Amino acid sequence: MKRKCLLEISVETLEAAMAAERGGADRIELCGNLSVGGVTPDTEILRTVRAQIHIPIFSMIRPRAGDFVYSDAEFSEMRHSIAYAKESGMDGIVLGALTKGRRVDVERTRELVELAHPLPVTYHRAFDEAIDLRPALEDVIETGAKRILTSGGAKSALEGSPVLAELTEAARERIVIVPGAGISAANIAEVARRTKAREFHSGLSAALPYGSHEYRRFEEEVRKLTKKIGRLA
Repeated sequence: MKRKCLLEISVETLEAAMAAERGGADRIELCGNLSVGGVTPDTEILRTVRAQIHIPIFSMIRPRAGDFVYSDAEFSEMRHSIAYAKESGMDGIVLGALTKGRRVDVERTRELVELAHPLPVTYHRAFDEAIDLRPALEDVIETGAKRILTSGGAKSALEGSPVLAELTEAARERIVIVPGAGISAANIAEVARRTKAREFHSGLSAALPYGSHEYRRFEEEVRKLTKKIGRLA
């Protein structure tokens, strides 16, 4: 029977993606350099992972680390990266852009969402940098994105759970709120209880630092999350 809740795991290597799949993850977020929050993975890793992984893969589209206010050249790079991701067989796109005033850049994000079509777009944690999350929710919905990955503006999803609960309620069926940041087997049930969310994101960096090659341990941590999420009503 298919689980009622969904688990997405962020990875930056083929080995980690394979471990996540073996551990029972429902979806992969594929990134480059997770130590800086993830950037666009190169085309070679997109194709390599796609050839080996059977569950859905969403590709990060982020031209650099740092803020989410992009130059014209960086925006052009994002457009090209989306095209490469589609050609590489990705199942979804993860991106986000803000204005200098720390509001959702609705115009540019909508253009990228339309370019990504028919692939669904997740608006990533640039959302948490927005000056006001409730108007930001409506702005992201306006862009046509299907999901928002967010910690509720806090350091972790558990800390941000009151805001995540408000966002989930306000979103209703219009967009999916995906709690992320600091989620582990130890707290995912509590995050789910507090937020009423149905999809969850984890990089497991607290249990296994980025850059670690302990893929068996990574697989086991994913499996623990999978078991916990499978028990959620």
